[in-house]
Amino acid sequence: MRILVIAPSWIGDLVMSQCLYMELKKIYPDSIIDVMAPKWCLDVLKRMPEVSNAILMPIGHGVFNLKERYRLGKELKANHYDQAYILPNSFKSALIPLFAGIPYRRGWIGESRYFILTDYRRNKKDFPKLISRYTSLAHSNTEIKSEKDLKEIPTPKLTVHESDTSTASSKFSINIQADVLGICPGAEFGPTKKWPPEYYAIITDKYLSSDSGREVWIFGSNKDVETAEKLKKSVSPDYQKRVHILAGRTTIEEAIDLLAACKFVICNDSGLMHISAAVGVRVIAIFGSTSTLYTPPTTTNALLVESTEPCHPCFKRQCRYGTTDCLKKLTAEMVWNKICSKWEDIK
Repeated sequence: MRILVIAPSWIGDLVMSQCLYMELKKIYPDSIIDVMAPKWCLDVLKRMPEVSNAILMPIGHGVFNLKERYRLGKELKANHYDQAYILPNSFKSALIPLFAGIPYRRGWIGESRYFILTDYRRNKKDFPKLISRYTSLAHSNTEIKSEKDLKEIPTPKLTVHESDTSTASSKFSINIQADVLGICPGAEFGPTKKWPPEYYAIITDKYLSSDSGREVWIFGSNKDVETAEKLKKSVSPDYQKRVHILAGRTTIEEAIDLLAACKFVICNDSGLMHISAAVGVRVIAIFGSTSTLYTPPTTTNALLVESTEPCHPCFKRQCRYGTTDCLKKLTAEMVWNKICSKWEDIK
């Protein structure tokens, strides 16, 4: 059985999509699963043992480019895939499997792509969590009609390379033997997902004040460097030497290994939140404009802090009221108290 998956473009969604690959391996143990994804996702796929080959999607996110999609489809036709699973909801994302001549093409309906998919699902409301939508695609829609019919949803688990963790610690002059709080203050989605950096700084002060052997590592992409620097500057001068900015400095694979070395990770609803959950660390996740009912971290070892504002969840990139009260009213003191109530060893 040869399977092609067209992966989502967001790293968080990609991590959650591992539950589909795990489910497919249960059903087809000897299957070859190839996953087509954007460049920034390929290193995450390397850490999923279920994936046989990570294939570059060279077409930019949101770009149609029919000619190139046709060329890619014809190129992939030589692989003789039996099945295709199309995880994005767009019309264009289903074209490559069609042009590749893959006889069985399954996905959720979106953008009127009825004739492109041979098996389409439309009852999203019966699968409120994204991971349940992905997992259900491994089964027939007569067998699994709603989320409650899934006996088990696999938990994404990324492979961690401990030897690479040691290499990275030397590279960035950080101590992997310390009790580390990882902070992921960014969110590619937009400002309505970003808890204020000064709130993260308060948490940092509280964490570092109780033990001189503790460190804080700040993760993120190049886009998060400014936020990371603002966060560090807001930390008490007494503790700033133990705050290390890794944002914009690590590769995604280095970030995976270093997040796994953390004792706790506090983060926004983001790709790094899902990576943190998938490497098994304790996660504190802040949800402002988004909902824990849709994309929670896939771990039982998490504290979810969610807004109770009447406009929540809006799922908007920008706050329509210009306040982001859904985040600001989740004060640092409130969050710290919740953390201490759940895990006494953080005090």
